[in-house]
Amino acid sequence: MMAWTWQRTSLTLLVVVGLLLAGGAKADDEEEVTEKGEEVEDVIYTTPKQIENAHLMETFDDSVAFEKRWIRSQAKKEGVDDDIAKYNGVWELEESEKMPLIGDRGLLLKSKAKHAAISVPLKKTFNFVDKPLVVQYEVNLQNGQECGGAYIKLLTDQDGGVDLNNFNDKTPYTIMFGPDKCGNDYKLHFIFRHVNPLNGEIEEKHAKATNPRERIEEPFKDKKPHLFTLVVRPDNTYDISLDQEVVNTGSLLEDFSPPVNPPKEIDDPEDFMPKDWDEREKIPDPEATKPDDWDEDAPMQIPDPDAVKPKGWLDDEPEMVPDPTSEKPEDWDDEMDGEWEAALINNPKCAEAPGCGEWKAPVIDNPSYKGKWRPPMIDNPNYRGKWKPRTIPNPDYFEDLEPFKMRPIAAVGLELWSMSDNILFDNLLVTDNMADANQLAAETYDLKIMKLEKGQVGVFRRIINYSNKNPWLYGLYVLLVAIPVVLIFTCCCAETKESKNAKRKKTDEPTEDDPHAEEEEDAAAGKAGEESAENDAAAAASEESTENVDSDTAKDAKDEEEEEQKEEEDKDTKSDKEEESQPRTSPRLRKSRRE
Repeated sequence: MMAWTWQRTSLTLLVVVGLLLAGGAKADDEEEVTEKGEEVEDVIYTTPKQIENAHLMETFDDSVAFEKRWIRSQAKKEGVDDDIAKYNGVWELEESEKMPLIGDRGLLLKSKAKHAAISVPLKKTFNFVDKPLVVQYEVNLQNGQECGGAYIKLLTDQDGGVDLNNFNDKTPYTIMFGPDKCGNDYKLHFIFRHVNPLNGEIEEKHAKATNPRERIEEPFKDKKPHLFTLVVRPDNTYDISLDQEVVNTGSLLEDFSPPVNPPKEIDDPEDFMPKDWDEREKIPDPEATKPDDWDEDAPMQIPDPDAVKPKGWLDDEPEMVPDPTSEKPEDWDDEMDGEWEAALINNPKCAEAPGCGEWKAPVIDNPSYKGKWRPPMIDNPNYRGKWKPRTIPNPDYFEDLEPFKMRPIAAVGLELWSMSDNILFDNLLVTDNMADANQLAAETYDLKIMKLEKGQVGVFRRIINYSNKNPWLYGLYVLLVAIPVVLIFTCCCAETKESKNAKRKKTDEPTEDDPHAEEEEDAAAGKAGEESAENDAAAAASEESTENVDSDTAKDAKDEEEEEQKEEEDKDTKSDKEEESQPRTSPRLRKSRRE
């Protein structure tokens, strides 16, 4: 009973782990359950209500409102050919291509290899005072990404407003945020434009990449929706999240390149190294001389003077000879093709000889070789260390302890060039409250993920994805497979052995390894020599009876495989009673009596 329990447990583990491993090989496949004809329970979606205090909330579900608010740029990009200068990328509102929520649409960039720009004004300007900036939006690179971005720009508020009809790459922005890729360079940008408080110059500050590369690569490959969130706080800290998981965090004062604040001191640009300054730590020994026996012209290798030409070497035979079977092609033209020559083959005479052609002794390292002589190096008595220019106070130094106080934001724009099409943007939010972002994500992004997971075997898909990120888990799965296999093999072997012993006990079949059977046979044989011929008839009758018993035993063995345990026990009991009523004679005794 215990063996069967172990077998059931092992088989269960084997099946579960097998399903995981089989699914893991296709964890990145884009095939969905619905493509195989299975129905996925639909997820109910309704357009979220507008968040009153949000500076911008756009779900792209209302096409009429979209056309009123969003502005497609009519500008031309400067510095490029006229045929590609115009911002003529196509923007439309459409559902996602795979497993969309009913009634949910997004902003789709349908074209590729074209400049595309579109923008929308905020409901109210965002001023960096005492509340955090929270920016959140979804991106679905439905055809992956070869080279291009899916970032957004938070456009700077200007005197007289922002000319969104001429929105282009030169339009001032305060923050640029989002994914970008070209070749094997994967980025999740956070760039803000800092104003120098001394001269008013603007310089881009790039957040240092601390996000895990494998995590950042996912949105460019898996063709699924992903949620990007940026939080910038008044205390100058920031967080960047991907799918509600923080992948980068830091300080505006410490984690940007170039840094916000310049150094207090700089190298004096007018300080130069003196001509007599010696930076050499070691110099050639000026008193060293080359030894008289030093031969710089000696070769590195020389012919082996002890080498002897092997006997039978064919000096007059070339290694290669013309092929005697080669014939000049009929269409060969000496004037056009040149003089015809037969192809060369290995000289057959050389096959039986040590070698052919001119014999040369093999080369060996020259014991007299020393190479070019150089004087040994000694400490430089005039060494003065590495020269550095003196430092002076930085005339451009300033200290901005509140880089959070950036220029106000008046609009959001997408100004892109992409070598992939069908890039879907959705659920754009600009607010000062992280709770608003979580609420919108729960009503939109979370529902999409819920539907995708239902269509992709839910929890198993999560396990597989996690295993792909942690390959060491597959080693554990292998152990989980190996252990049940060993247990099954052990239990099966033990059960087989017990069955054989039970059969032998039931039929009293003697075996070679049974010492009691040997003793019984020897005793029976001794007794057989003393018995009279009258016992022959009894022995014959006994032999016939034993044969009947053997026939019954074979029948019982067959019944053990086909009938249930209870019926087998009943038949075993009946067979045992019949055997007890019949005289038994060992096979060796029967053979002796026949002889």
